[in-house]
Amino acid sequence: MKKCEYEIRVMTMDDYKAVYALWQSIHGFGIRSIDDSEEGVRRFIDRNPNTSMVAVCEGRIIGAILCGHDGRRGTFYHVCVQEEYRKQGIGKAMAVACMRALKEEHINKATLVAFTSNSLGNQFWKGAGWTYREDLNYYDFTLNEANITEFNK
Repeated sequence: MKKCEYEIRVMTMDDYKAVYALWQSIHGFGIRSIDDSEEGVRRFIDRNPNTSMVAVCEGRIIGAILCGHDGRRGTFYHVCVQEEYRKQGIGKAMAVACMRALKEEHINKATLVAFTSNSLGNQFWKGAGWTYREDLNYYDFTLNEANITEFNK
């Protein structure tokens, strides 16, 4: 584990290449061909300019959360911290910064989806006070078959 003094700040499009490289470095991370492209992330950031966060250590991005809302509910996407910097509160600090940004935009609830196979992530969210929902089912429908997910090895 590497220690560092980190800063949490709002993600901008200037951060995209470094954030994408971070995503590619995370074992098991799923990257969508269209949604996670520079154009896809630009659309997301343009819609939600103040709610996504990055963690920066010594000028390098070591953590990121895409966070946005639809005017009613906030959602976290692609929450990650570079492996050697985990267990230092960086993920929690980014999540708190995202929640504060959502509250400033009058959003009262946030959600996220964690793969059931992501035991580390599920443990993190339960430990951070998020409620595991057993009372609903999650469904999705693909509108664009070209938007495929590839998982890092």
